[in-house]
Amino acid sequence: MNNQEILAQFGPREAMEYDVVVVGGGPGGLATAIRLKQLAAERGTDVSVVVLEKGSEPGAHILSGALMDPRALNELFPNWKELDAPLHQPVTGDEMLFLSQTGKLSTPQFLIPKSLHNEGNYVVSLGNVVRWLGQQAEALGVEIFPGFSAAEVLYNEDGSVKGVATGNLGVGKDGQPSDHFQLGMELHGKYTIFAEGSRGHLGRQLIAKFQLDAGKDPQTYALGIKELWEIDPAKAKPGHVVHSLGWPMDNQTYGGGFLYHLEGNKVTLGFITGLEYSNPWLSPFEEMQRWKTHPAIRQYLEGGKRISYGARAITCGGLMSLPKTVFPGGALVGCEAGFLNFARIKGSHAAMKTGMLAADAAYAAVTGGRQHDELSAYPEAFAKSWLFEELNASRNTKQWMKKGLYLSSIMNGIELWLLPKLGFKSPPWTIHNKVPDHAKLKPASECPQITYPKPDNKITFDRLSSVFVSNTNHEEQQPAHLTLKDNSVPVQINLATYGGPESRYCPAGVYEFVKNPDNTDRLQINAQNCVHCKTCDIKDPTQNIVWVTPEGGGGPNYSGM
Repeated sequence: MNNQEILAQFGPREAMEYDVVVVGGGPGGLATAIRLKQLAAERGTDVSVVVLEKGSEPGAHILSGALMDPRALNELFPNWKELDAPLHQPVTGDEMLFLSQTGKLSTPQFLIPKSLHNEGNYVVSLGNVVRWLGQQAEALGVEIFPGFSAAEVLYNEDGSVKGVATGNLGVGKDGQPSDHFQLGMELHGKYTIFAEGSRGHLGRQLIAKFQLDAGKDPQTYALGIKELWEIDPAKAKPGHVVHSLGWPMDNQTYGGGFLYHLEGNKVTLGFITGLEYSNPWLSPFEEMQRWKTHPAIRQYLEGGKRISYGARAITCGGLMSLPKTVFPGGALVGCEAGFLNFARIKGSHAAMKTGMLAADAAYAAVTGGRQHDELSAYPEAFAKSWLFEELNASRNTKQWMKKGLYLSSIMNGIELWLLPKLGFKSPPWTIHNKVPDHAKLKPASECPQITYPKPDNKITFDRLSSVFVSNTNHEEQQPAHLTLKDNSVPVQINLATYGGPESRYCPAGVYEFVKNPDNTDRLQINAQNCVHCKTCDIKDPTQNIVWVTPEGGGGPNYSGM
């Protein structure tokens, strides 16, 4: 049964009315909700706010490096230290490495661009920060519904956004309601703020419906794969930050690593692969495992223990790819729109700032008697903010990175290091990207195959053992949330032309090509392994894979990430 048939039989859905509905309980969504309630308290008004979070709790699906710039947090909670926010480890030093297969070149401190200097920032578990933000939001009167996936955008008769509907529960693999079936509910808002994170399922639909990306460069992405380790106390350097470029990537493929020392003898480390790569034999997961074997990285891990694993797409096109952020009845904030500053490898402060700006606009509209129109004050405020200035200064960073390691290193060095010293706030030129990431893959026959070493299960691991420590789980009887527009495409096009890249770009072993009894090939989708990274939705060369929301509460349950 499709959704319309289910509604005809079991509907109508229960509806709840709010002033503002927020979709996504990450830093952007929670900052929106908190700011709304703060304004209401300051001015003696009442604004009803609800946050939908598809994870089992706020923070369960949050994955980031993470180095946190507290600038937006300082504005939202000037007393965050007294409130015991989990920013406990200040950065104590920066190290920037260019790696060859066995060697390294350390960048002198005076040559490291200001954007990669982290004085005043903190090494954090962003998941823990988000859990804390959730507590602050609830204390202010925000309603948070964890474990509820926003599965559908609802529209008024005039085409404006009315709110969202949550997904139905208890639908079997065959699409039929089971004995445990529960109809989803509707949440109506005068305004709906979408903060789903990178490549949001509903945000993607809204961008297409309202043509929010008209005249913009195609959005571009990277895949971040992360592990959390507990290391030998003798090797711990609390607050020390390491970034790397070069090996194991070739000179034409963008990739870089990070290793941050937390408190408590823990390090958070990972590898970021630009999803514009052209060789379909490349595996971002295997590249990350190879990177850990470099002596500069391995030295910290030997004798340690991996605690957790995760992966997430990163929206990194910057200002050139930023869509229009408002439409009738709602707005996009944070990584849903693409506010991450890739030059700094930071997005949480930007997500929070945009959430606060959207909240300011929504509060003024609601208390002014408006509803379902465009919150034009939000993009106007962004254009005058410190965040715009910050993003404008690095607007070419990812575009240069698409041109190879050497050229991008030179040009980003000029733009991020030299020009500021010469008094330029932003580059006097703009570089554009016109080709989406999925269109960059070349046929497999034109590319060299890559042979990756087997894992040693001490420093390097396989996908399935990695997914296990991500605490990923889905209700197995639900329909697969990884859908195909055409079931014939994976074998007839992706496998035949590109060597089946979905079996390599997925960092969770969701996609594998297996043989039928008659020796023909078929794509097997292990949806229960999915860590919600969205890479398949982005990198599939035929754009045949569509990621849709699974039942609420499914997916990873990250701890300490």
